[in-house]
Amino acid sequence: MGDVKQFAKEFEDDLATIAFAVKKYGLPANLKLSVHSGSDKFSIYKAIHDAVTKSNAGVHLKTAGTNWLEELIGLAESGGAGLALAKEVYAEALSHKNELTAPYATVIDIDDAKLPTAETVNGWTSAQYTSALRHDQKNPAYNPSFRQLLHVGFKIAAKMGPRYLKALEANEDVIAKNVTTNLYERHIKPVFIGT
Repeated sequence: MGDVKQFAKEFEDDLATIAFAVKKYGLPANLKLSVHSGSDKFSIYKAIHDAVTKSNAGVHLKTAGTNWLEELIGLAESGGAGLALAKEVYAEALSHKNELTAPYATVIDIDDAKLPTAETVNGWTSAQYTSALRHDQKNPAYNPSFRQLLHVGFKIAAKMGPRYLKALEANEDVIAKNVTTNLYERHIKPVFIGT
């Protein structure tokens, strides 16, 4: 989060530095910046697109964490057992918040007062869960603290092992739609195609 104009200037400076280093030191011509964007990532995608287009540079965009969250959204959207599992992941993440967030303390900003109780989330509908989790800053139900806790809560699903994987398989169509739409429409198009 921050000043997008300042980001654009610094990003262009970084691209110029890479171009200089490639020529000066004989580095690989396909050397590119790796961008690991944060909670306000969509605000910088146009600046990234404009800069790489202008300089004919490449960029590596990290999106892996968003795929995990799209899986949870897909489970919640599926309702039934999928929604129940998504609620269970949240309850476990909430009860292990300190250990889950510790490795990310410098890069996350969770407001504990904005985290719903596990009991509250347990009463949510699919729409309530997905509205709180899906990164849509125009939706008044979107809850960045809820999203960030679940973002670092991937270990909860990993510990579920085959049970979690079977839930993904059972809801593959919904999850695949969410992951594909998220990657293509919300990341690839704005950064690499321009929209």
